[in-house]
Amino acid sequence: MQRLRKVIKTYFNLELACAAEMLAIAIAVKPDQVTFVPERREEITTEGGLDLQGDPARMRAAIEQLRVAGIRTALFIDPSVESVELSRDLGADAIELHTGRYAHAPSDASLNGLRHAAEHGARIGLAVHAGHGLTIGNVRAVSVIPEIEELNIGHSIVSRAVYTGLGAAVAEMREAMHAARMFDVIPPPP
Repeated sequence: MQRLRKVIKTYFNLELACAAEMLAIAIAVKPDQVTFVPERREEITTEGGLDLQGDPARMRAAIEQLRVAGIRTALFIDPSVESVELSRDLGADAIELHTGRYAHAPSDASLNGLRHAAEHGARIGLAVHAGHGLTIGNVRAVSVIPEIEELNIGHSIVSRAVYTGLGAAVAEMREAMHAARMFDVIPPPP
């Protein structure tokens, strides 16, 4: 991990579980940001946001430890106003809205949930990010939500890179996101 820190010249976001051994690694490595994500052994991929009510004292203490170490924190959450509020109350700097519900079954309700959570997060001073399950085919509607500053897309890009190469896969995704924002039009839900 230390070698990785030395070679990354851009923003370094380390995603990890809120566990003592992971916090120790983060504090030693000093990424620019830590995003707390739920980790359940039985999951192949993350199926939802963090349980912010399960042990808020532990989460609050972890966020404070990282703040003291000069590391910004984000919480990977379900797109609800309640989760946004809890994230702020716990001391997070940013939120990452779980886009899985929208990505797996696009609807007015799932897209509106993302919009409302993003608007509320920005209104109360949180940086707003989003990600999970986004592809070239579904990223447009999320990328035009103006409060979302960052999209985290990994699996789709890496999968596409098998066929096109990593540079081309990243360029395609960036083009899809920028084309949507360039016209600043929120497309109708699928």
